[in-house]
Amino acid sequence: MDYDIELRFRELTKQIETLFGPDLDTQAILFLIGVQELGLGYKEFTKQEKTELLHIAVCTILEPYGYYEFEGRDVQQWPHFKLVKELPQLNDREQQHLIKEAIIEYFQQNGIS
Repeated sequence: MDYDIELRFRELTKQIETLFGPDLDTQAILFLIGVQELGLGYKEFTKQEKTELLHIAVCTILEPYGYYEFEGRDVQQWPHFKLVKELPQLNDREQQHLIKEAIIEYFQQNGIS
């Protein structure tokens, strides 16, 4: 299962890199998801905003797994989520596997796979 996810993630990364440039890692892809979900287009973000964009991305991709629920947007149109159930204790490999699997699912649901 890990092997299949890794192959699918590499293929997805190649597709994304044709749009955004080479050498995208998981964190860069999460940043792109966060910008997409924010829906305000690209701009220069502060360090704090970049951290918040990563949080938005993680919440978004883990929402279908039942971990987060979208609550709404604030006055600046930033999305907010609430934790529905605690994430299980995962080692680094398991955490990367879950994130990569969720990223693959996100792009499949959004027509890129």
